[in-house]
Amino acid sequence: MRKILEANGKPGVHFDILSNPEFLAEGTAIGDLFNPDRVLIGSLDTPAGKSAARSLVDVYANWVKPDQIITTNLWSSELSKLVANALLAQRISSINAISAICEATGADVDEVAYACGLDARIGPKFLKASVGFGGSCFQKDILNLVYLSESLHLPEVAAYWKQVVDINEYQKNRFTKRIISSLFNTLTNKRIALFGFAFKKDTGDTRESAAITLCQYFREEKAKVAIYDPKVEENQIWYDLQEVGQGASLETIKQQVEIAADPFAAAEGADAIVIATEWDMFKDSNLDYEKLYSVMNKPAFVFDGRLIVDRAKLEAIGFKVEQIGKSTRDQGYE
Repeated sequence: MRKILEANGKPGVHFDILSNPEFLAEGTAIGDLFNPDRVLIGSLDTPAGKSAARSLVDVYANWVKPDQIITTNLWSSELSKLVANALLAQRISSINAISAICEATGADVDEVAYACGLDARIGPKFLKASVGFGGSCFQKDILNLVYLSESLHLPEVAAYWKQVVDINEYQKNRFTKRIISSLFNTLTNKRIALFGFAFKKDTGDTRESAAITLCQYFREEKAKVAIYDPKVEENQIWYDLQEVGQGASLETIKQQVEIAADPFAAAEGADAIVIATEWDMFKDSNLDYEKLYSVMNKPAFVFDGRLIVDRAKLEAIGFKVEQIGKSTRDQGYE
């Protein structure tokens, strides 16, 4: 951009390029804008570059505390954006990798995460095991970091960060295999109620959502899928399923998939409920699981990919409950 401006600028007119990455999160963007953890401004290490940075600092200083506005060189600013998201995703993939060990040993991933999070050096954030992260930033920014590392002839660094994405895909595949195993090793013609399609609660954004991959896996296993999400538009769901549908037409997809008007319609005649998004409405304190149980085939399963339900409460109703990072070896229905 700087070269283009220099090549086409008018005599006596000078432009400087600043790097000002955004750190806004889906669902909390306005709050993040008005109360940021930090504002990052990168510039060239020249008098003109530093002057331009100070001008932008003055804009943010109208509502952001001075010690929260950081000025760096251009590369540091650009790289900080990628690294911030890569580190957050790394924490999720790390606890998801541990969830696999927990299921194999009988440990409880929530208990492990809580104990580790009490260490002041680690902290509790982004240590919630799940079926996998999604969204527009994490995977994209990690793969940018991988590409950058490869371009700089740092293959070991590239491989390290690529593994964060690989673990995320592994987690979705592992969760699906657990569902198949629990449902007597086949999903053929079984009805799966998929609760949630957005990549996280409080947003209609489906980019890189784990639910998309899960639905495709279910289709490949010849299951019937009923999707319910309180916010995602129906057209968006059909679009996403066609994108991963390996050339299948919308008519073909609709032979296996339907979009339900509410959770009860999705669960009607279902063999299992799969929780893919942590919407508050899917918690057992907010949703009538006894009614859901009454309309499902028996045995009725709940596969909690977001660790949001009380397993004991649902088992008391009659459900067979499987949760990420928690073993059922001692529950009598492996």
